[in-house]
Amino acid sequence: MKAIELHSKTDENGRIKIEQETGYENKNVRVLILVDESEESVLSEAGWFASTVKSPSFDFLKDDKQNIYTLSDGELFED
Repeated sequence: MKAIELHSKTDENGRIKIEQETGYENKNVRVLILVDESEESVLSEAGWFASTVKSPSFDFLKDDKQNIYTLSDGELFED
């Protein structure tokens, strides 16, 4: 199993923002999601990339205000 940890805060009704009741009110919580790592359930790197590109969670990056760097910024890094 692979563990993915999410940080969230419960609201005044004891709910995590992902709509899971905890029984605690106005408390910080940790959420663990266990994922079966068998061959058929593991996403490839390309699969993870494709899912993040489609996710509305990253829509803010499409805003032109996020384009604060240009190719002329900084120095070339060679390893």
